[in-house]
Amino acid sequence: MGIPSEMRDFWVKRSQREPALLIASPAEERKIFNAKHCTQEGVRAGFKAASIACVATAVPTLIAVRKVPWAKANLNYTAQALIISAASIASYFITADKTILECARRNAQFEQALRNQD
Repeated sequence: MGIPSEMRDFWVKRSQREPALLIASPAEERKIFNAKHCTQEGVRAGFKAASIACVATAVPTLIAVRKVPWAKANLNYTAQALIISAASIASYFITADKTILECARRNAQFEQALRNQD
């Protein structure tokens, strides 16, 4: 099983040739720009949410392991780190996902408006 030698040679030769010059249309370039912009916006929003979640979970967790007897006995350093990082990671991904989807919907509505205008 695998790629037959003729097919493999074809793809190797094709990849060694110079790539064809591709010029994207303005609509394609706008879509690519919007996708990159949405991703960056999602990362920024996710980082902000993760930072807030980190502080919001670290403070009560660290206070609890010093004041609450059960937490003092059962939550070692690894458990504390897992609690804080789980909240931060979850908030990052949830916020980034929601932000990217919101931006994509906005762009889709914009594209639809452009199509209807023509």
